[in-house]
Amino acid sequence: MSFSKLSSMGLAAILLVGALAVTVWRSPLMGAEAAVAIAPPTVDNPKTAGPPQTAVLAAGCFWGVQGVFEHVRGVQKVIAGYAGGDKSTAQYETVSSGTTGHAESVKITFDPAVISYGQILQIAFSVVHDPTQLNQQGPDRGDQYRSAVFYGDEAQKRIAQAYIGQLDKSHAFSRPIVTRVDPLKGFYPAEDYHQDYLIHNPGNPYIAYYDLPKLENFKQVYPELYNGRPVMARN
Repeated sequence: MSFSKLSSMGLAAILLVGALAVTVWRSPLMGAEAAVAIAPPTVDNPKTAGPPQTAVLAAGCFWGVQGVFEHVRGVQKVIAGYAGGDKSTAQYETVSSGTTGHAESVKITFDPAVISYGQILQIAFSVVHDPTQLNQQGPDRGDQYRSAVFYGDEAQKRIAQAYIGQLDKSHAFSRPIVTRVDPLKGFYPAEDYHQDYLIHNPGNPYIAYYDLPKLENFKQVYPELYNGRPVMARN
């Protein structure tokens, strides 16, 4: 865990959360944003059999984002990485400076017959992060923690823009959505130690405080989409 992910938490809080890690796992409390029940997108691709598709999203620290989507039915693999900048600067310590244009992101490979692109966005907006926060999520601050959809084709762009417009028009959130919709210019996998971090480190104070509650929120809001046997980036 980087120092930046701990700097906003007092030592007493860290020790307390560490001691109660098992309790936190069962309780959707603590540091994560509350889940927001939102309507599904009215513009979406139909669920049809076909080759696997990919979605690239940024929604704060990639540990929790990856951890939630690894438990989604129809998702075949989730890779933590970087998008929005150049390959030459796609390293954790460099990205953490907030000057590279990269955002901590995930690349989601999914079966379009089981889950749609729009449903992936619905999960991201409702339980994974707060899309109304600009360049921050939880204790993390900086452009590298921004909310973004990196579209791979015009269909994904159309769905993302229409869904954001739909949610803003319906006032699904108390503030306007600030999620950027940008073309995907490249995705670069993060270092091995970041992959499957939530699965391997459930007792980590940051994970217990900020990310396990997101997983609990997902189980409660979308029980029909929850997969109790998560897929792994590293087999």
